[in-house]
Amino acid sequence: MIIDSDVLIRYLRGNVAARTVVEKSVPFSVSVVTYTELLRGMRDKDEARRFRKRMNAWNVEIVQIDREISARAMFYVQEYALSHSMTLADALIAATVVQSGETLLTANEKHYKYIPTIECRKFVP
Repeated sequence: MIIDSDVLIRYLRGNVAARTVVEKSVPFSVSVVTYTELLRGMRDKDEARRFRKRMNAWNVEIVQIDREISARAMFYVQEYALSHSMTLADALIAATVVQSGETLLTANEKHYKYIPTIECRKFVP
C-alpha cells in the first residue's frame, strides 16, 4: 500500500478516520514526492523531527524515483496534463504506484481515476 499525502496530512491534523486507516496500514510506503510534500508543509524543525521519527517507527518505505518511474510520469503528463490537469507531483506519485504494483490510498481519487492501470483505494475522511 502506498499512501498519498492527502491522507497523511489529515492524519497529522488529527483526523480520526485517517489515524485509523494509517495505523492499520503499517507498514506502508510513500513516494519520495509525498514525503517531500509533507516535510515542506511542516511548521518548524520540531514538527519535522517528530514526523521523521514517526515514519521511522512505522518502518515506512520511501520509494525513490528511478528511470522507469520518470518515464512513466513523463508519459502521464503528456497524456493527461491538458485533458485532466494532471500535475507533475500527481504524475510521479501515480507512476510510482503503477511501477511498484501497489495500491494507492487517496482521498483525491479524481486525480488518478483516468489512468487505466492504477489501482486506487478511496479514503473517505
